Amino acid sequence: MITGRALAILFGTAAPLLWAGAVSAGSPACANRVNNTHAKLLECVTQEGAREHQEAFQAIADAHNGIRTSGTPGYDASADYVRKKLEAAGYAVTVQEFPFQTFITLTLPVLERVSPAPAGPIANIILSYSGSGDVTAAVTALSAPPADATPGCEAADFAGFPAGNIALISRGACTFAMKSTNAFTAGAAGVIIYNNAPGPINGTLGNDFTLNIGVTSVTQAVGQQLAATPGLVMRLKTDTFRGIGTTSNVLAETRTGDPNNVIMVGAHLDSVNAGPGIQDNGSGSAAILEAALQMAKVKPRNKVRFAWWGAEESGLVGSIYYVNNLSQAEQDKITLYLNFDMIGSPNHVFFVYDGDDSDGVGAGPGPAGSAEIEKTFKAFYGQRGLPFKGTDFSGRSDYGPFIAVGIPAGGLFTGAEGIKTAEEAALWGGIAGEQYDPCYHLACDNYDNINLGAFDTNADAVAYATLQYAMNTAEVNGVRGKGNFKQRQQQGAAAAARFEFWGPRARR
Repeated sequence: MITGRALAILFGTAAPLLWAGAVSAGSPACANRVNNTHAKLLECVTQEGAREHQEAFQAIADAHNGIRTSGTPGYDASADYVRKKLEAAGYAVTVQEFPFQTFITLTLPVLERVSPAPAGPIANIILSYSGSGDVTAAVTALSAPPADATPGCEAADFAGFPAGNIALISRGACTFAMKSTNAFTAGAAGVIIYNNAPGPINGTLGNDFTLNIGVTSVTQAVGQQLAATPGLVMRLKTDTFRGIGTTSNVLAETRTGDPNNVIMVGAHLDSVNAGPGIQDNGSGSAAILEAALQMAKVKPRNKVRFAWWGAEESGLVGSIYYVNNLSQAEQDKITLYLNFDMIGSPNHVFFVYDGDDSDGVGAGPGPAGSAEIEKTFKAFYGQRGLPFKGTDFSGRSDYGPFIAVGIPAGGLFTGAEGIKTAEEAALWGGIAGEQYDPCYHLACDNYDNINLGAFDTNADAVAYATLQYAMNTAEVNGVRGKGNFKQRQQQGAAAAARFEFWGPRARR
């Protein structure tokens, strides 16, 4: 087992605890007053305050090999930053450590064209669970569609393959692991997989892939160009860790509020190996942190528990670990869970999780109460005259473990690798035909990878819903709360109906 702090030795870095300053404020009044109404709280939860946290996450990544992946010093420093902020604000903070199967790129992969000229580096993305290696060798390209509809999927595809060469294989028809295993068995010293459609590959070999061979990927255009180059010699270098690591969830709860009516608000804190993850998910992490800090003096009717999840990018490991380690009695005390994963995508749409399955596509409705959570976010957008649309509970984010045990859930999302439609561009602006987040799971997911207007709006939405349920959950579970918050909910519902957009949905 290896911890993030132990990996500091491998990275050659320390994990300094920086940026644990005072609570940020939207105005001088915010530092002292109790933000116990929507108007007060939303005045103090500002874009500038949330961006300070994103800036801190970027600085942490810059100091730690460009990443904040769970199990690395960059993640540990991110968790320490969040913990110190919350402790200073007066929350009861718990750091929940857990082991997990992990893959970490210790140094960035290198793919270089050696000959023929022109020599030089080639952009590539390592496949998760690649082995390590540093090889310079001739490249052998396998047949690709339409000549071979299943490239690299059968041992026969490698008949006559020169042992010690690097295999260049098109994506498609079988798993990356199968292609790589067949290449390794044939004597390949490395594998390059190129896409069978435009765009990069963000893929995995699976955590059961243990062969010690470097496997990376390139775009379709680059792969086809390489395949057509006679006498090609390349260098492929990968430096990875595969095994059991240790990481943590950071949990912070109010010291007051009904402990039998707990409101949970969560976002994952970790990045992928490819980059700093300032949109995915420094956006959600920063927004819920700013909301928590600005609510620190509020005495909620219901207990509020904020969560920053570790190892989400490894398969929702942190949130699954948390939920699975709750007793039935503890699960029963959680009234609802709000999830915020990617809420400032550059080419954004305002997506609301479809709690009632009114879109009628994909997964069914969430547990009873999820429809009412959806209405709360619709009410928020409706009050601001903003269009919104549904998105499926596809199981790709940390709401999944809560839904699995019957806890109502909801939240917001602004899009990942999905493609924006012309109809969406007409409503929300941006560029049709491009990804909602063109830097999704890439090194360019940095501090500048943001739509400031969408992020500002959604930071307010985070605060709005959190305070709403901190004071009144009657519409979800019938527990009586503060009456003025119930009235606010009803006022927003009428406005929401005018701004909903029905159409194809994104997934997260």
